[in-house]
Amino acid sequence: MLGGFLLDLLLGDPVWVPWPHPVVVMGRCVNGLEVMLRKIFPATHSGELAAGCVLAGILPLGTVLLCWGVLYLAELVSPWVSLGLEILLCWQALAMKDLRMESERVYHALETGTLEEARTAVGRIVGRDTAKLSRDGVTRAAVETVAENFSDGVSAPLCFMMLGGAPLALCYKAINTMDSMVGYKNEAYRYFGRAAAKLDDAANYLPSRLSALLLIIAAALRKQDGRNAWRIWRRDRRCHASPNSAQCEAAMAGALHVQLAGPAYYFGKLYNKPTIGDSVRPIEPKDITRANRMMYTAGFLCVTLLAGVRVLFLGI
Repeated sequence: MLGGFLLDLLLGDPVWVPWPHPVVVMGRCVNGLEVMLRKIFPATHSGELAAGCVLAGILPLGTVLLCWGVLYLAELVSPWVSLGLEILLCWQALAMKDLRMESERVYHALETGTLEEARTAVGRIVGRDTAKLSRDGVTRAAVETVAENFSDGVSAPLCFMMLGGAPLALCYKAINTMDSMVGYKNEAYRYFGRAAAKLDDAANYLPSRLSALLLIIAAALRKQDGRNAWRIWRRDRRCHASPNSAQCEAAMAGALHVQLAGPAYYFGKLYNKPTIGDSVRPIEPKDITRANRMMYTAGFLCVTLLAGVRVLFLGI
């Protein structure tokens, strides 16, 4: 866990790595399995539910078995080979530096580029439609992504690493990848993606709340408003259809004294989501940098806490 965290901190997700990122492989598997399962199961509501359940079982379980098998074979060669390989896999399960770099591209585009460049940059890291976003909308989307993906890309993988090393961390990434691809409540995935969405809700339930608390502490350490982060988190942490998505966003909104979320377009359709936080002041591009600083501080707090828990209660 510590080795993977350090590699992510130093290298992020470099383009020169000769192998495809595990999340890319998982995404291809989701696409392939979806095509196959939709052919096997009838195109009815119950058939799509059943197909989605099979997908939600195959990908996480297959990821665990494949990862464990590879590490087992490496252990037969040498424990050091197995350790080195597991550190590399843990590195690939984390995304803290990459999240900071991608969001900082949005910041620089807002500060020195055009609005269209900023929309393109933020479109790389959000799922919503970005073509019509205003300057404030682009900034808000970037800050929300840093907050929410601190849980998805940093603290949750670390939690699963602490419990079960790389196999469990990559199992979580498989669940999270499925949800990001099929966990939508639209016509195509309302039934097929339901099992993946529910599984992701369960996997993120505790990590998202831990993430919010760590961001609140980080806000105080970074001289943001930790007290208001706590207040807004308590008030707005359920202002989302997902039980987890508003947790970190609420803490971030309170720390920065800005309002996040609200109506957004997805696949051309407007979704009237509730707002999170109070609009004490207008959001500004520098809030992206402030959000990243809090994310990094919370990331160090998280890995320190989990390493301590592992040593004290589970042994090394």
